[in-house]
Amino acid sequence: MTKRPKMPRPMRPGQVMSGQPRFSIRLARRHAIWVAAAIALIVLAASPGAAPRADIQSGGGSADAALDARVKKFLEQRRGTWRDLNVPAEDGQFLHDLIVKHKFTRALEIGTSTGHSGVWIAWALSKTGGRLTTLEIDPRRHEQALANFKEAGVDRYIDARLGDAHELTRTLAGPWDFVFSDADKDWYANYLAAVWPKVQPGGCFTAHNVSMRGGGIGDFLTALRALPDGQTTIDRTSSAGISVTCKTRG
Repeated sequence: MTKRPKMPRPMRPGQVMSGQPRFSIRLARRHAIWVAAAIALIVLAASPGAAPRADIQSGGGSADAALDARVKKFLEQRRGTWRDLNVPAEDGQFLHDLIVKHKFTRALEIGTSTGHSGVWIAWALSKTGGRLTTLEIDPRRHEQALANFKEAGVDRYIDARLGDAHELTRTLAGPWDFVFSDADKDWYANYLAAVWPKVQPGGCFTAHNVSMRGGGIGDFLTALRALPDGQTTIDRTSSAGISVTCKTRG
């Protein structure tokens, strides 16, 4: 009877062939793991959610760039033409920069006039995700402001109210993190009394024309100095002067 030749037994998973160096097997396994990890990292980096898009990091990309261009064009075309108690351009720029620096989002303007300061403020709020409520008692100026806001492209960031700020500053609930007062100067101290309790800690109450003498400005500055939770500085970029009173964080 012819004997069948013995067949080699199949290797068990993980069994090393006789004479095969164990070190080379381990090295090959590690190399395979490294290659797989590298491929996984490349795929993850290429996936849509791997990193913020450049336009999000810059604040909105092409849409923001388009609005910036539109507002700049509007302001340049109107430079030197603002009347009706509007702020000068350098003060508008100051307000804009203050809002952007502190990332304010809930703004109140007392005294819209025809909207020069409102354009600057709303432009800043478009960058912080905020909104402006602005108050004007004169119907003609209010209507002109609405037209200017629309032409500048910032009307969607503004709630323009026609009414008496003496009443509205008391009834509007707030809270606010930015306030700009540029209405009747003899009422400044009253505006402060009505609005300051609604200003959030870290927020600022600003007022225009504080370099003036008389007309209630003295009483207003005295009221600012008396605030136990307010710190005031005066910006003199223009001759008008802007007071900036920020509420200390409790």
